[in-house]
Amino acid sequence: MSDNEQLRAAIYARVSTEDQAREGYSIAAQLKRLRSYCLARGWTVANEYVDDGFSGRSPERPEYKRMMHDKDIWDVVVVLKMDRIHRNSRNFTMMMDFLRSWNKEFNSTQENFDTTTAIGRFVMDTVQRIAQLESEQIGERVKVAMVQKALEKKGHLGCPEPYGYRYDDGQLRIDDLEAQVVENIFRMSANLCSLGQIVEGLNESGAPTKNGGVWQRATVHGILTNRIYLGELVWEGIVQEAPHLKMIDPQLFQEVQENSAQRMKSRRSPKRIPAKSLFRSEAHA
Repeated sequence: MSDNEQLRAAIYARVSTEDQAREGYSIAAQLKRLRSYCLARGWTVANEYVDDGFSGRSPERPEYKRMMHDKDIWDVVVVLKMDRIHRNSRNFTMMMDFLRSWNKEFNSTQENFDTTTAIGRFVMDTVQRIAQLESEQIGERVKVAMVQKALEKKGHLGCPEPYGYRYDDGQLRIDDLEAQVVENIFRMSANLCSLGQIVEGLNESGAPTKNGGVWQRATVHGILTNRIYLGELVWEGIVQEAPHLKMIDPQLFQEVQENSAQRMKSRRSPKRIPAKSLFRSEAHA
C-alpha cells in the first residue's frame, strides 16, 4: 500500500481493571486521540473496537476477536500504544503474521510503529526476528532441562497424560477403565485389524477418549507405538524403566510392531501383474 493512500482504519482501545485509574488510559481518552490521529492522516475510521476491563495478556477478548473477524472492512489497525493490543510478545507476533498474510497494516501512534511506511515495515521485521530468537532460545532451554530430567530418571516428561493413565499427586497411575481399552486395541491390532477397523470398533462400542470426542486413526497409532505400555519412559533416546506403568506384554507389543511393519512394506511394494495375465494380453493383441 502507498504511504499516502487513504486507508480504512479499525481503531482499537482497551483498558483493564488496573488501568482504570491511570491518566490517559481511559477508553474515552484513547478513542479521542485515535480519531484525531486518523483524521490527521486522512484515514477513514471503518469501525471502533473497545475491550473494557480485559487484560492484554490474552487474545481472548470479544472486541479484539470481532475486529479480526471484520478484517474485510478495514486496512489498518490503529492503537494508542502497543500494550493496548498485546502485552505478550508471542501473541503480538502471531497477530502481525496474520495481518501480513491478509495484506493489512498496523499503527501504534505513540511509538511510531507504522507498517504503512517503509521504515515501519523494517522495524516490524526486526521486532518479529527478535521475538522468534527469544522463542527459539526458550525452546532450547526447555529441551536441555527435559533431557537432564530424563537422565536423572525423574519420571514422565510429557505434559498431557497418556491414554490409559492419570495423574495422581503429580505421578502417573494406571487408569483401570482406559487400560482395558488399551489392551483391546493391541489385541485387535495383533488380530490384523487395520487402524480404520480399530477406530470403527472403538467408536461403535462407545470406548471413552481422553477429551470426550471420537477416536481417530492417529490416536490409535500413537497408542500402538508408545513404549510406555511396556513400562518404559522414552525421551530423546533416553529410556527410564517404569515397571509400575506396564500394561502390555512385550511379546504382544512386538507382534503388533511386526504386523505394522509388514503392512507398511506391502503398501510400499509395487504391484506386479502376474506373468499369466501378461501372456494373455499379448496373445489377444
